[in-house]
Amino acid sequence: MNGSRILALGHYQPSRILSNDELAARLDTSDEWITRRVGIQRRRIAAVGETVDQMAAHAGADALDGCGLPLDSVDLVVVATCTATERAPNVAARVAADLHLRNCAVIDVNTACSGFTHALAIADHSIRSGAAGHALVIGADKLSDVVDWDDRSVSVLIGDGAGAAVVGRAATQGIGPVVWGAAPEKARAILIEGNPPRFTQDGTAVFRWAVTEVARHARAACDLAGVPPAELAAVVFHQANLRIIEKLAAQLGAVNAILADDVRESGNTSAASIPLALSKLVEQNRIPPGAPVLLFGFGGGLAYAGQVILCPEFSGRGGGAPLLEH
Repeated sequence: MNGSRILALGHYQPSRILSNDELAARLDTSDEWITRRVGIQRRRIAAVGETVDQMAAHAGADALDGCGLPLDSVDLVVVATCTATERAPNVAARVAADLHLRNCAVIDVNTACSGFTHALAIADHSIRSGAAGHALVIGADKLSDVVDWDDRSVSVLIGDGAGAAVVGRAATQGIGPVVWGAAPEKARAILIEGNPPRFTQDGTAVFRWAVTEVARHARAACDLAGVPPAELAAVVFHQANLRIIEKLAAQLGAVNAILADDVRESGNTSAASIPLALSKLVEQNRIPPGAPVLLFGFGGGLAYAGQVILCPEFSGRGGGAPLLEH
């Protein structure tokens, strides 16, 4: 058992739906403008008292339900987030406690929008090296906590949610080599800083970087996995906005792939966006089990990470219902 693979997926979204029309009642914007510019039609917003670790735990429980893995088999929890409000214990430790996991390593990763694919690589490396047997990998963010709702440039983009994957040993490798890196000299194009912290970005600079650099790195991930883009069954980019991901898919040449476009329904959920979109595709039986899927995250820090995975068979029930019966 020298490989690793994703065994199951899960996701969670808050129950409140915020429409473009609601935003238009507050801002100088419209449903037509938002849809045309970024492709987002609605998004989910967490309740005031709903925390990042609670959303992460719901998604993690959903993924664990999907494969029926005994809880004592999970020995690594990696959570990707850039919106945790507490410093210690970290989000991974809080999730482990909520799910009644025992004797597991707990790691948080903060590379913002590419956090999940970074975290998945850490889990893959840990399992293949023998440091872990099964890992719970989660991306969760509550961007509504850090947005200025009167700033049209960012408030129309964001949403809240979480997605998760259970990763375990496999006889053959089901998670391809990671391609990761950053352009730190441009990192201040996306910020969450201040007191209280606020999310700001230079949208033009981010768009230019994404459409000139990201497809090249995504193609490198395909090359390392030995999977030509035309053979991909699906492509799940970070759900930044629809204009960016459609342009990236065209540049990549994934002509036969389903392009995840959950950004239409969920907005930009940062580290949650890739596992959230992937879990929904698997839940809807839109990708055959075992088919190659490219995951590629990019954004905050102008960091990127991605890999080709083999599609798992299972996805949890998803949605907005708490699933902490473990």
